Amino acid sequence: MANKIVYLYKLYVLRDSFLVSVKKWFKDFGYNTFQLDYPLDSKSVVLDVGGYVGDYAGAIHQKYGCRVYVFEPVPAFYRECVDRFSNNPSIICLNYGLSSNSGWFEMGLDNNASSFKRIEAGDETQLAQVRSVTEVFADLGLGKIDLIKMNIEGGEFDLLPAMIDSGLIKQVRYIQIQFHNFFEGAVEDRLCIRKLLEKTHRQMWNYEFVWESWELL
Repeated sequence: MANKIVYLYKLYVLRDSFLVSVKKWFKDFGYNTFQLDYPLDSKSVVLDVGGYVGDYAGAIHQKYGCRVYVFEPVPAFYRECVDRFSNNPSIICLNYGLSSNSGWFEMGLDNNASSFKRIEAGDETQLAQVRSVTEVFADLGLGKIDLIKMNIEGGEFDLLPAMIDSGLIKQVRYIQIQFHNFFEGAVEDRLCIRKLLEKTHRQMWNYEFVWESWELL
């Protein structure tokens, strides 16, 4: 009860911007509308960065028949994706994340909130791999990307600047990002990235720190 009172106070009295965005996202049925609403077809290429168990990859492929690359560094979640899409050659599952540099790092395991950036005392952890986004684009022969969906629990603050600095961002027609605000400076860092994105993309829609989407100019 106490937690609910605090939540209601933040939402309706303080008008906490994040909670307001979350409430509006669900009211607008964002998961069933905005997240899948792009002009794609069977020739489109989609990157699902932070694929978890493949729900988004499955949904976007089912709607458009597009080719989907699923990047999931947690071995258990990756195996679920492999099993789930074993009979679908258009969905390629890769057992690593994307970042500015390659390496193996400790990851805090918390289902779809598993993160390299947030590990608390007592959390179960596991070593997981990330690879340089520039190396991966070259190795996979990725050219024009129709859509990149990014939900990587804080890793977006490393990956997006790397894509911007390298120019890879100009190869991506649509960008769908979930920014995360669980660390100090996240608000300022998000604003900086958004200003950089404005040089190559225009904002389509925005639910602050929930989901937002950008289109290539």
